[in-house]
Amino acid sequence: MKPLKLAIADKNYSSWSMRPWVLLAQAGIAFEEIQLKFTDEGRVPGAEAWSPTRQVPVLLIGDEAVWDSLAIGEALAEMYPHKQLWPADARARQVARSICAEMHAGFRALRVAMPMNIRASLTGKGMSATVQEDIDRIVEIWESCRARYGAGGELLFGQFSIADAFYAPVATRFLTYGVKLPPAAQRYADALLALPAVRDWMAQARRETEFVRADEPYA
Repeated sequence: MKPLKLAIADKNYSSWSMRPWVLLAQAGIAFEEIQLKFTDEGRVPGAEAWSPTRQVPVLLIGDEAVWDSLAIGEALAEMYPHKQLWPADARARQVARSICAEMHAGFRALRVAMPMNIRASLTGKGMSATVQEDIDRIVEIWESCRARYGAGGELLFGQFSIADAFYAPVATRFLTYGVKLPPAAQRYADALLALPAVRDWMAQARRETEFVRADEPYA
């Protein structure tokens, strides 16, 4: 197996980087981290050395790059089938892929008004009717997946999957902004935040000292 490297940006701010990092770490897949840093405007100097899009995350498999978090997840699922990164059941896999794609492409109001900021405590900031609509949809996804597919454990499809890695940054946002969740959704958020890989990422994020103006609208 070719050695894996993952290029990411600041752990405090980069939700896109968090997804594949958590996926690799929680699945026990060895990789080398390449740590880059945002500018105040949110650019990532140095990313061009690794990524054709000049953005992170990017997974390096030997000399070949896989960019975009969803593509990285699919590549890892193909490379490590024994890790069962997607649910075993065919219908569950379809739902898992759908909710990952929805997270990948949607929830713009939440992303803009409540940017990921693990170090901060910003209870009440960023809430609006459109943000609440995004939150309600995420709660619906979490509760539906837990009810239909979650009998085998505490996560969306019972055991850890790519879907959990994709929703981990949202759980950190809900914590930062003090978002009140219904009991079933809160139990899932708590289980997600308790995963060793998520705890490790958050601990490292809290030790970072860089201030990225583009991600600090309430500073």
